[in-house]
Amino acid sequence: MAPKKYKKTSSRASHRSTLSLQKTEIVINVYDLLTPSRWSSLLWHMGTSLLHSGVVINGREYAYGGHDRHGITGVYWTSPRHEPPGGTFRCEILQGFTLATPAEIDAIIRSASEAFHGPSYNLLTKNCNHFTAFLCLKLTGRPGPAWLNRAASIGLALPCLVPREWVEPPEFDSADGELLHPGGGSNGYEDSYSAYGDDDDDDAHGERTSMLRQSSQHQIHLVGLDTPPTSARSSMTGTRASDEYHPEPFEEGDADIQSGQRSGTKGKGRTSFSRDSAGNAMPPSERVPTM
Repeated sequence: MAPKKYKKTSSRASHRSTLSLQKTEIVINVYDLLTPSRWSSLLWHMGTSLLHSGVVINGREYAYGGHDRHGITGVYWTSPRHEPPGGTFRCEILQGFTLATPAEIDAIIRSASEAFHGPSYNLLTKNCNHFTAFLCLKLTGRPGPAWLNRAASIGLALPCLVPREWVEPPEFDSADGELLHPGGGSNGYEDSYSAYGDDDDDDAHGERTSMLRQSSQHQIHLVGLDTPPTSARSSMTGTRASDEYHPEPFEEGDADIQSGQRSGTKGKGRTSFSRDSAGNAMPPSERVPTM
């Protein structure tokens, strides 16, 4: 009897071990989009700051932003804790774990990318935090913390009381770096900038650099256009998948898609897309980089 009992216990332990190996950690990274100040610190501690968030899964941080190319997702991924333009990293939240297989996780992410297209972005009703809640709910059964979108909720309920900074964040100076372009280097868009004229600092807010690349690890990738599925990455042996696969950054697409989106004035790499689906001014952090 003793050997049988030991065998049963061993089987249970093996089952628990198998389950633990299948668990995938789901983490939310939170960024404050207001300029660091006493005002922004007060709002942060009150839980009413203007926030950006991304969901970290298997070493990739997935987020959602707006752009004006119809039929294309607004969901993209970067390396974790890569601060968006004008954003400051605030905290990391362990949302939970998922028992979904790598293939199932990949299917969920792609399904989310189809539900969150770039042109549908809205600062108050369909923003990056709505995407975070959607993806976390699909993966863990629980949406992200409600306070992530408290500013948007207040904006919908009491628009007259919303500070201007919540809808139109103050300008900021972009970090130094190279403009990201289809080939992965610089100078790729030298002749395709928006026609906003001179490089004056008082240009319309939001018409800043679309995204600067500080290093190759901070490249931006739209979901579904540049990477193998999660299951394929997980099947790699010997080293981590991130060490084996180095995809190109997002391709800007055919010339006919780009036609009319940008015009031929040299400048700082500004993008002409700066409004969401409701006409609200979009902070640079909420636009899909390189779009």
